Amino acid sequence: MKIGVLALQGAFIEHMSVIRQLGEEAVPVRLPRELDGLGGLIIPGGESTSILHLMRSYNLIEPLRKVARSGFPVLGTCAGMICLAKEVSNSDSSNLETLALMDVKVRRNAFGRQVDSFETELLVPALDDEPFAAVFIRAPVIEEAGPQVEVLSSLPEGAAVAVRQGNLVATAFHPELSNDSRFHSYFLKIVASK
Repeated sequence: MKIGVLALQGAFIEHMSVIRQLGEEAVPVRLPRELDGLGGLIIPGGESTSILHLMRSYNLIEPLRKVARSGFPVLGTCAGMICLAKEVSNSDSSNLETLALMDVKVRRNAFGRQVDSFETELLVPALDDEPFAAVFIRAPVIEEAGPQVEVLSSLPEGAAVAVRQGNLVATAFHPELSNDSRFHSYFLKIVASK
């Protein structure tokens, strides 16, 4: 399988490293033509406004929407979750155009600033019974999820932080920073099933 990782800004190198450790090919994606021949795409964490601005500049918004709507698997982590969301509740930019592919409403920087970053153990039944060490860095949170959205994991206080909607998966945390490849393996299984 060949997995693309959006390489415009953010933690794309770390995602590519995990995919390669799992024995699959990982390639950087910056232009629409680089989507050809891929089994799936990862949109990494980083700065969501910058990533979305660069996606517009490189004419990636519409091609990504088109392939994702046709069943192409996409994993969005942290800022990638914001990019996939239909609505961003506290956007400081009136023209923050997301991909609007997942029926979720997210709030950016829900846990505070960089100094408020944290790591916690999450239960993710879709992976297995072992807790997942999730790293949250200026992370979003899901405020609302539509009926087609499956919540994969929530914080103890109830906030959803990992979701799936068909071929789309999103996490508020950074699985590529956890030394645990189960989320990437979960995504690869979705890719293999297409």
